[in-house]
Amino acid sequence: MPSPFAIAVLLTLLTMLLALFFTEAPTDQSHILTILGYWESGIWNNSLLVFAYQMMLILVLGHILVLSKPMNLLIVRLTNLVSNTSNAVLLVSACTMIVSFFNWGLGLIFGAIMARKVAEASQLRGFKINYPLVGASGYVGLMIWHGGISGSAPLKVAESGHLASLMTGVGDASLIAKLPDLIPFSETVFSSFNLILFGILLIVLPLVLYKIGKKAPFTPINLPIYKGIESEESNFSGAEKIDLSKFFGVGFGLLILGTFFYKYSDSLLKMVITPNMLNFFMLGLALILHQNFKSFLTAVEEAIKGATGILIQFPLYFGIMGIMRDSGMVVQIADFFVSIATPTTLPIFTFFSSGLVNIFVPSGGGQWAIQGPIVVESALKLGVPLPKAIMALAYGDQITNMLQPFWALPLLGITKLKAKDILPYTLLLMVVGTVIFLLGLLFL
Repeated sequence: MPSPFAIAVLLTLLTMLLALFFTEAPTDQSHILTILGYWESGIWNNSLLVFAYQMMLILVLGHILVLSKPMNLLIVRLTNLVSNTSNAVLLVSACTMIVSFFNWGLGLIFGAIMARKVAEASQLRGFKINYPLVGASGYVGLMIWHGGISGSAPLKVAESGHLASLMTGVGDASLIAKLPDLIPFSETVFSSFNLILFGILLIVLPLVLYKIGKKAPFTPINLPIYKGIESEESNFSGAEKIDLSKFFGVGFGLLILGTFFYKYSDSLLKMVITPNMLNFFMLGLALILHQNFKSFLTAVEEAIKGATGILIQFPLYFGIMGIMRDSGMVVQIADFFVSIATPTTLPIFTFFSSGLVNIFVPSGGGQWAIQGPIVVESALKLGVPLPKAIMALAYGDQITNMLQPFWALPLLGITKLKAKDILPYTLLLMVVGTVIFLLGLLFL
């Protein structure tokens, strides 16, 4: 596979060609120049650039949290409960899914470090495990993340005015007029159908891994102790000591959390959670757990590496969206789905198309920018409830993370495993999850 950036470039060129052949220029200007104008406008769309920064912070702050000493201590204590492959995969997968439901960046690194610590425990205490299976268990959180609190699509539609902004210039005004100002978490993430599906997955997936662990062969392990981040020893003097002060570190974190509950208590009671709310809360919590600015900033330097893909690829996804929206391709694609689907089958088509798109656009945020308008337009025309259509997109996006190893790169770096080691197990989990999600979309 080429790099994700190369895939984004190829998708950009493909979108340009499709727009050139299947749409018409609205003026006498050269069609290709008009398309290039749409592309440039999409890349620098202000609201989408804000969205990109929000998604970066969700990943980075989640990573920072798991690099704190209290989180590391929790992981070590959990791994002390492990004595074989079966109970290791049961514990790692269940804990990773629960943490990922809160924040996918936190869950990704939490699962990776926990898998690594299990391997280290097996070396120190002398019990044998199947390390690739344990590694796959630490990645399973990426299969439920988009239906969780940090899911890109549910978070964005909970923002006042986001849906109207997303659909500006798409479709006719009568359809856009039907859009709600926002869709609260009570209708998406915290809806009964989503919580039931999450509960089923939280039981079934660890049990499947447990059964596999009973028969999985042992694998050799030779790993040094993973130490995480280590602050360099420095001789701080004078005002520099502020960076090591618990008073400033914890105090500022408490100030942020106090402001959070003062500002957002009404929104929390209404189950309206936005990216800004989530990031504000995690920033305060991260400062409290790290206790001082020095430890926090050291974790930032480590965590920011994982956000490079979002930083450089999201503008390309926004450019693709600009072409699709302004050229009329969104309406054409939505009309195609409307012509072949019914209110019952549209969520199924959305699920599979979303899973396919995720292989080429391995980012829930980037995918929402590209596919979100198509899903919303199709749902409005067929009368499918918007929360159901949005969650169908979220489920499809997250399920093929078990096939697309892009977000597994941080886990592979920490565990020292290879993609080919974990893929046989994650593909099996993808099949199990697909069955559960399809039954949920049809019957819940």
